[in-house]
Amino acid sequence: MQSIYAMHQKRSDELEKEEKFLIQSIDNIQDLYLIMLSSLIEIRKKEVIFLDASSKKHLATPEEKKPNTKFINNAVLQLLEENSSLSIALEKRKINNWLMNDDYILILLNEIKKSSLYQKYMSTKKTTFEEDKQFVVDMFTEVLAPNEKLYEYLEDHKLTWIDDIPLVNTQIQKQLKQITEKDDFRVVKLYKDEEDKEFVSLLFRKTVLNEVELAKEYIDKTPNWDADRIAEIDTIILKMAICEFLKFPSIPVKVTINEYLEIAKEYSTPKSSIFINGILDNLVKEFENENKIKKTGRGLM
Repeated sequence: MQSIYAMHQKRSDELEKEEKFLIQSIDNIQDLYLIMLSSLIEIRKKEVIFLDASSKKHLATPEEKKPNTKFINNAVLQLLEENSSLSIALEKRKINNWLMNDDYILILLNEIKKSSLYQKYMSTKKTTFEEDKQFVVDMFTEVLAPNEKLYEYLEDHKLTWIDDIPLVNTQIQKQLKQITEKDDFRVVKLYKDEEDKEFVSLLFRKTVLNEVELAKEYIDKTPNWDADRIAEIDTIILKMAICEFLKFPSIPVKVTINEYLEIAKEYSTPKSSIFINGILDNLVKEFENENKIKKTGRGLM
């Protein structure tokens, strides 16, 4: 949707160029995911260095000589650092952002150590795997994910990540909650399968190349609206939804409607989802009467 909108704004007809940027932007989500995960590893490493340096100070205090190592011994943080799936992915994608930007890691570490969450966790030296896991989940959710400095860094690094950050953080939070002592953490794939990947290009191309025809399907269904008065985002959402109705037999009608209503709520005007829902509902009835919708598989209507 955003790529088609960008094409409209630039009045561009360079389909291949815009599609390449779209695919690359989606591919970059994997880097964002790995950068956020690696921040947990780097934060632990920084604390290891700090505790070691403090213990070697000339006038080190008793607390500095024998510090509470509960944080650096956290089972989940150690598991992530030693996890082969994550290590391979970081190396393959050449994720080393924090080597050149370790000041952000120090900022995050300081924020963690200032938090009541950390104080409560460190108040005892004994721990269990479940306590360690809950602490990491809470630390990520309450301290790292909402950190403004980290957000600014990610936004400056790649502008397209602005919309991807909540998605990535939710995925990581989900995985951290599911992690077990068996070291069953696995880096998630960006696409479910090859068909999932192809869908991106197909939906983009079929919508752009058929915009005039797709617009004809809804243009006379909006008697109270001049075409020029309909928000441009709404017209793109309608075209994409209609494209899925007519040209993607494996996608259930209800799934299409629900997905685009969510997009409308997120990116368009407050009343857009109601407007779009009304148009799509009427179109589905019309398409079904005219036998235009050909869905394959069970439960696809």
